[in-house]
Amino acid sequence: MELEYIINSSIAIAKGCKITYSLFFSTLIFSLPLGLLIALARISKSNLLQAATGTYIWLLRGTPLLLQVFFIYFGLPAFGIKFESMTAAIVAFVLNYAAYFAEIFRSGIQSIDRGQYESADVLGLTYSQTMRRIIVPQMTKRILPPVSNEVITLVKDTALVFGIGLADVLRTAQIIVTRDFNISAFLIAGVFYLVNTLALTLIFRKLEQKYSYYTG
Repeated sequence: MELEYIINSSIAIAKGCKITYSLFFSTLIFSLPLGLLIALARISKSNLLQAATGTYIWLLRGTPLLLQVFFIYFGLPAFGIKFESMTAAIVAFVLNYAAYFAEIFRSGIQSIDRGQYESADVLGLTYSQTMRRIIVPQMTKRILPPVSNEVITLVKDTALVFGIGLADVLRTAQIIVTRDFNISAFLIAGVFYLVNTLALTLIFRKLEQKYSYYTG
């Protein structure tokens, strides 16, 4: 009976994976390029861009992600802007993680020796060619560990959408526990997060090995 209960609970929780994975991949797809753009603006020669992106990063990193989710879902309707719960969650997560990725990208770019930019200029490479062929490959190696940490954190942060009623893995587990007075569903949810973080750890380990030949 217990085994049957665990199987049925696992099937129910698996349905919550759709929300969790949709939020996870949507956040990565949009926040990584947005973070890179913000990082480039942050190190640009424009004082206005530096100030604007600096303020953005300060605000998004200085306030809790859950508060940002609540503000976008519950607060913005007061200004006539209303999102569906899933859309609100994606917007909040993308804006938040873009701020963290921006700082990672900025530090990665600035860690590359300025002499490499000058050498590329002497060779006649444009700024975009220099970034694509010389800077980005070396930067990628250096930022993989902090990016890995943020991506793994993202898996766990997806549980925050519990607060706006989305039936993700954790909320589904909580519903089962409340209904049946059995904590097995929480254990199943825990296994889900552990398996996913392990998979991501192995993926990033492979990526670090792939880029290990860059020594710059």
